[in-house]
Amino acid sequence: MDWGTELWFEVLERHTQWGLDLLDKYVKFVKERAEVEQAYAKQLRSLVKKYLPKRPTKDDPEVKFSQQQSFVQLLQEVNDFAGQRELVAESLGIRVCLELAKYSQEMKQERKMHFQEGRRAQQQLENGFKQLENSKRKFERDCREAEKAAHTAERLDQDINATKADVEKAKQQAHLRNHMAEESKNEYAAQLQRFNRDQAHFYFSQMPQIFDKLQDMDERRATRLGAGYGLLSEAELQVVPIIGKCLEGMKVAAESVDAKNDSQVLIELHKSGFARPGDLEFEDFSQVINRVPSDSSLGTPDGRPELRAASSRSRAKRWPFGKKNKTVATEDFSHLPPEQQRKRLQQQLEERNRELQKEEDQREALKKMKDVYEKTPQMGDPASLEPRIAETLGNIERLKLEVQKYEAWLAEAESRVLSNRGDSLSRHARPPDPPTTAPPDSSSSSTNSGSQDNKESSSEEPPSEGQDTPIYTEFDEDFEEPASPIGQCVAIYHFEGSSEGTVSMSEGEDLSLMEEDKGDGWTRVRRKQGAEGYVPTSYLRVTLN
Repeated sequence: MDWGTELWFEVLERHTQWGLDLLDKYVKFVKERAEVEQAYAKQLRSLVKKYLPKRPTKDDPEVKFSQQQSFVQLLQEVNDFAGQRELVAESLGIRVCLELAKYSQEMKQERKMHFQEGRRAQQQLENGFKQLENSKRKFERDCREAEKAAHTAERLDQDINATKADVEKAKQQAHLRNHMAEESKNEYAAQLQRFNRDQAHFYFSQMPQIFDKLQDMDERRATRLGAGYGLLSEAELQVVPIIGKCLEGMKVAAESVDAKNDSQVLIELHKSGFARPGDLEFEDFSQVINRVPSDSSLGTPDGRPELRAASSRSRAKRWPFGKKNKTVATEDFSHLPPEQQRKRLQQQLEERNRELQKEEDQREALKKMKDVYEKTPQMGDPASLEPRIAETLGNIERLKLEVQKYEAWLAEAESRVLSNRGDSLSRHARPPDPPTTAPPDSSSSSTNSGSQDNKESSSEEPPSEGQDTPIYTEFDEDFEEPASPIGQCVAIYHFEGSSEGTVSMSEGEDLSLMEEDKGDGWTRVRRKQGAEGYVPTSYLRVTLN
């Protein structure tokens, strides 16, 4: 069954127009859908940009927290997700909107061409029908005229008063009209035969062919429209793997939050170094009552000792939950807690050292260039480098002064940290664990507790040639030449120096600080008896000279 034999023109015209309208409607729908996707992606990108950190990563301490890292990763995944929505919008705009809109125009042109072809064939058939009608009317008119002429000739032939000439003339006229009617009849018959042939060709050949072409066109349009429906889902399926990876990345980001690690990071970033306050001392104001005044008594003119206000003996309290005091930033970072001050000073010192090294390298390069110019004058004037060399030397002197300044501040800050650390450790219920690393090797200088008597002697025998040289030779040199103490320290806990290089000490014992902790957890001290050795740094309360 096909349209050429089962349907009529009006139905096909209405149906094909409806199909093209549906195609245009779908194109419009996809276009608006693409605009929605584009707007959605734009809003997502704006949202991500709004919540991304504004500061550079290296200047943002919050980036060290796993929570912040996971949040940034989550934002990046959302941004990638927005990119996939943009790809969907682009795919819909190109593969559906543009291509189907172009195809719709082609279909409209083809439909117009088929209908024009049908109208031309119908116009030819209509023209043939008009010719048939004209020949039919002419045949009818000639037949009436022939019949009228025959009646006239018969009437004159029977009229006795009519002349022979009139009768002959009437008979000739009747014969002529009869001949004309016969010719009209033949022409009408020929026209009728031609029209029937043309009509049969039109309705059984031309019209079915045109309708079949319209059917083929409409079926192709429907097939293409169905494929367009499929492109809507294909555009989504193409980005599903990437979107799945984005969602998986969001899940990984959520699982990367490490609360314990963040707590340690917070300690590393903002470790204060403040010592916990100790017990307040009892201030006995009743001594004024029991004391007998004398001439030698110090105090007021009437012999009573002067009472000091409690506020003069009490320190300002640092309340943890008090209001935040406004502090003025200082160059030595003294407005910061001890640990933070030490870290910032260390950073500044490292930065100044890097700048100093850079300036010294530049100075060396300028000197070499000057030597080359002096040996080869055609390459350049050596005097032209003098301003740059002078400027570099000025920078080096300035940086050296700054390095010395920051080193002094750093030493003071480290002493504060060590002092506060000792105050805090003195209130521990039990001593902390000694360092896991072994103390520096000082066997050649006999610093262990078992050789204390030998230490009091003036000198030591040098090691034999076959004996292994100790690793820490700098400590041997320091032990061989007695040095002055750099500070004092108090033993917070008892320590039994049982390993080589260590020295024993009792809780509360006063010691001389000979060498600070170099980062391995051990400090070299000297006992009053003269024995020297290493003890755990965490077991001491240190006061530098």
